[in-house]
Amino acid sequence: MKVLLATRNDAKLAELRRLVEGRGLEGLEIRGLDDVPEFPEAPETGATFEENALAKARDAAAATGLVAVADDSGLAVDALNGMPGVLSARWSGRGGARTERDAANLALVLDQMADVPEDRRGAAFVCAAAAAHPDGREVVVVERWPGRLVRSPRGLNGFGYDPAFVPEGESRTSAEMAPEEKDAVSHRSRALRALLPRLSELG
Repeated sequence: MKVLLATRNDAKLAELRRLVEGRGLEGLEIRGLDDVPEFPEAPETGATFEENALAKARDAAAATGLVAVADDSGLAVDALNGMPGVLSARWSGRGGARTERDAANLALVLDQMADVPEDRRGAAFVCAAAAAHPDGREVVVVERWPGRLVRSPRGLNGFGYDPAFVPEGESRTSAEMAPEEKDAVSHRSRALRALLPRLSELG
């Protein structure tokens, strides 16, 4: 089965490739968006991670004729009533390169959390992973990676909010973890592990 990983985020695509290939699924040929003709993508307007993931997967499947896997993920902060949530990638606005936006988003969240005491700094990364077939069949799953936010960024691995997120049971931020360590336990890993066995439903 040919499966398209529908993302233009290079860091996320590399992570998704490692996760999918690490599952050792026989007969699964992985393609990225660079491997298919460019097509228009609808903006992320869903109110939930599930809605956004499904919309991305449906667009990619309809445009390419392939089974498409997409995810939508973000940070849900307890003290911010679950925000930035689906707005995580554009919490500080839409302008600038991705790395600049990542830095601005992280700085804004940490500023908003500046006066929040340690016992109320709980947060979780959330990931919805969806697969869509051109014929309309689809599957979506949601997983969480609970933890807390530190006050200052630490670590150079990962992207987005990773430098400020300490997973439950860890003392390191997810940006201080090696990629293979993060792959084993992250929200995206958990969601894909739940989704991949169900791709046979779309084969």
